[in-house]
Amino acid sequence: MAASLVLGSAVKSSSRYLMYRVLGHLLLMLSAVKLVAMAVSIIYNESSFWVFLGSGLFTAAVGYSLVYKGREAKDIKHRQLFLLTTLSWLALCVFSAIPLWLIVPNCSLTDAVFETVSAVTTTGSTVFAGLDTMPKGVLFWRAVLNWMGGIGIIVMAIAILPALKIGGMRLFKTENSDTSDKILPRSSTLSAAIGTVYLVLSIVTMLAYYLAGMTGFDAVTHAMSTVATGGFANYDSSFGVYKDSPQIFWLSSFFMMLAAMPFVLFVSFAKGDKVSLWRDPQVRAFVTIVLFCSVLLTVYQVVHNDRAVFDALTHSLFNVVSIITTCGYASEDYTLWGNMAIMLFFYLTFAGACSGSTSGGLKIFRIQLAAMLLIKQLKLLVHPKAVWSQSYGGKKVDDQLLGNVLAFCFIYFATIAFIAMALSFCELDLITAVTGAATAVANVGPGLGSIIGPAGNFSTLPDAAKWWLSLGMLMGRLEILTLLILFTPSYWRY
Repeated sequence: MAASLVLGSAVKSSSRYLMYRVLGHLLLMLSAVKLVAMAVSIIYNESSFWVFLGSGLFTAAVGYSLVYKGREAKDIKHRQLFLLTTLSWLALCVFSAIPLWLIVPNCSLTDAVFETVSAVTTTGSTVFAGLDTMPKGVLFWRAVLNWMGGIGIIVMAIAILPALKIGGMRLFKTENSDTSDKILPRSSTLSAAIGTVYLVLSIVTMLAYYLAGMTGFDAVTHAMSTVATGGFANYDSSFGVYKDSPQIFWLSSFFMMLAAMPFVLFVSFAKGDKVSLWRDPQVRAFVTIVLFCSVLLTVYQVVHNDRAVFDALTHSLFNVVSIITTCGYASEDYTLWGNMAIMLFFYLTFAGACSGSTSGGLKIFRIQLAAMLLIKQLKLLVHPKAVWSQSYGGKKVDDQLLGNVLAFCFIYFATIAFIAMALSFCELDLITAVTGAATAVANVGPGLGSIIGPAGNFSTLPDAAKWWLSLGMLMGRLEILTLLILFTPSYWRY
């Protein structure tokens, strides 16, 4: 008995110190990126490079101390991955807020944390105005945080979410006919392959933007934000600054769609499976939804707003893709298009794109599986003794998976309702509270209404509302359960 208690204590201690080491390496990586932002500030002759230097050294010192403290730890409990994941995202957000807090004029700690949470979770909501004249170092910092958050999402999907049974590689195996194990056998190898795809896609997007007419700096920052489906732009008008360059809208729509598809399927494509993307049922549904909504909005604008067909199609496609991929760019204030457009964008806010991508939201495959369960229940009402065999993407789907997905859908909307209620206590109106909660949990970016709509930002919200929205963004990015499980007594009991 005594020996088992000592062994258990040793395992817990070892796990704790290994978490120190992982967090330390994360902060060391973050400090290196701060030095890159410092270099950008130096190139553009900005005095803020001192802040990036000092913040980078401080972050490196904390990171090194954590690495040193956990230098001998080797093991970690499987369930402690949830705590490690949450702490990693929190540490990244807190330490990333320091430069913004010290550089941006009149930026409170609340605003700095909100902005970095929005960046790292790839939400794209902003409290900053005057982006057109913002220091280049700050703009680069926001974009690179978007980019790091995007790849972090995919790594989390591979390493953490399978244990929750609501996402990750377990569902990749359900969603396509080839299991991920057949593509590359080890998670570490798969992560490296996906990281390579992510980097290549980022570089191609940068080059495409530059050739389409963006400046070199804008091409780099917008490409990072696009591939991460983060939505941070360098201008208050977002992509509206490129209204005279429709080719940029079309390119952005294309790359946002690519970033919203399962990256593991790109690896499969590179390994020789040339139809892996189109064979996936959620990819087909995603493309179909985008095309249908874009055509519907185009017709609506041509008929009701007397707009030219090509212009209507360009902006309809761009904004539909931006919202459903949870990127959050805006080419113009689409709430002025009409009531049907507002309602359609409100629905798209909840949908999200494909699992295993950088996008947020509920994800299309969950909607598809929930619909399968509904159809099954309707059939059972007519034939209560019948046995129905269900499949998704060529794989059989059991009732347990359907139940897990349905439970997650309930928790997802319950979380939005809870955040919306909390925002109402901050004296926000109905539209702002509901769409603010939805856009935070779905990691979309802009909400609806005159305050947080595509033509506004979150700067005028009270501090309490910003903290609630920051919590909603983190919960949405961590798939809610990763965070909620830490508040269950059974998690800490053993």
